[in-house]
Amino acid sequence: MTPGLDVEQRRDLLPALEPERRVTDWGRSERIEGLLDRTLYDFLYHVWFRCEVEGIENIPSEGGALLVSNHSGALPPDAAMIAKAIMEEHSTPRPLHLTVEHFFKGYPGFSMLVPKIGGVAAHPANAQRLLQDEQQLVLVFPEGRKGTEKLYKDRYRLRRFGRGGFVRTAMRAGVPIVPIALVGAEEAMPVFAQINVLQKLTGLIYAPVSPLVYLPAKFRIRFLEPVPTHEMGEDAHEDRGLVQTVAQDIRADIQEELFDMVGKRESVWFG
Repeated sequence: MTPGLDVEQRRDLLPALEPERRVTDWGRSERIEGLLDRTLYDFLYHVWFRCEVEGIENIPSEGGALLVSNHSGALPPDAAMIAKAIMEEHSTPRPLHLTVEHFFKGYPGFSMLVPKIGGVAAHPANAQRLLQDEQQLVLVFPEGRKGTEKLYKDRYRLRRFGRGGFVRTAMRAGVPIVPIALVGAEEAMPVFAQINVLQKLTGLIYAPVSPLVYLPAKFRIRFLEPVPTHEMGEDAHEDRGLVQTVAQDIRADIQEELFDMVGKRESVWFG
């Protein structure tokens, strides 16, 4: 400590912040996101997966909204492509936050990267703050880990949507739910088997038999009509029957759209 200097003088001696550094309260880094977008996401979206988008107008231009999608692939690229679609195709591009399960904390390198690209720990308080207080877009995958463990033979068959927690979250925040059906991720990095012995020995979340790189499957992303929750009443989230009914209806809608999209495509690789 330099003697004879007051607090303000000592503060002036501190190194200045990097002017290009932009980090939100959630730890999201504009610089790292921009770097990944230029070097990876842009290539995957436009060249490798050749994403086609329908119903992008169903994403609200302002206010909070909870996006709900199917989930698949050994290392799922779906969240990044949905976020890229909103930034590329929407008339009012908006950032997207992704709720991430707590088991990712066991992977030091990955757990440090996730918050910097928009990942937020999956907790009701976090979702409430993002949706209601900050009026942000939040993406959830109700299938969770079971969706990414799903084998190729079970592709596009949705797992159970938990206990409807995502519906309860949207009801509390009074925001709409936007269902999403995404086709292509099941073939981009298919899972052919799970090696349970290796999983136990290494402590990995799962040990899939899968290609080591993304295959160039064509992606189709369909944003469905929003499901309003503010009309259901202030205490709707306390009605377990209503919560389960809404969750089951959304799951059924996404499943129906998936079957429709898969049935209409002529080729996995060309659409």
